[in-house]
Amino acid sequence: MWTTKRLLYSTYKKFNTIEDKLFSEMMDMDKRLKEIYGALTSTLGTIESAIGSTPSKLHDDVKYFLNVKGNVLQAVGNALEVDGQASTSLEKIGNQIQSIGNLTVIAGLLVHLENQAAQKLVIIGNMLQAIGSIIGSFDEFQDTTENGRLYNIIGGLLQGIGNSMQALDGAYQLHIPNRSKQDFNTIGALGSWIQAIGSEISLIGQIKEESQEINENRVE
Repeated sequence: MWTTKRLLYSTYKKFNTIEDKLFSEMMDMDKRLKEIYGALTSTLGTIESAIGSTPSKLHDDVKYFLNVKGNVLQAVGNALEVDGQASTSLEKIGNQIQSIGNLTVIAGLLVHLENQAAQKLVIIGNMLQAIGSIIGSFDEFQDTTENGRLYNIIGGLLQGIGNSMQALDGAYQLHIPNRSKQDFNTIGALGSWIQAIGSEISLIGQIKEESQEINENRVE
């Protein structure tokens, strides 16, 4: 009788251990997929913002809508990436700063466009995004996961350069009112597309990185 009880208890403990391990693996995978989904959402947002910032035959209201929506997607994407990162790191801090930057840009866009305070908000928002991207790139030098590292570094730096160009574009418009509007649009649009390209490269890097970590956890 005691042997049967011990056997049942031992089986119960083993079952609980397996169940806990499976639950832990599912939670870990959920966080990793959340990071990938966040990177994808952010990438889609940068593309929409780039389309909205590019001189074209699209109506100004459509471009304005794309710019606002694009920044909303970027803010949501960065927030998802933050939520998918368990521990505090430069990458997590960088994503948090980028998300704050996107929200600042959104606030500036939703205020009347001729308002200087609104322009300053957009400039500050783009600067914050640039800082966040560069901080996140530095984290990759410490990351032990080799897959995707180079993609994430290059992508983050490109996003930082793109956001810096957008901030410069806003500063020109604010402080050099006599300069050609076409020059402003060229600088800002080019910066937007550089940011979008950087975001796409980072997405590839994120997928490679998370895929390697998921496979490593399965082997363990």
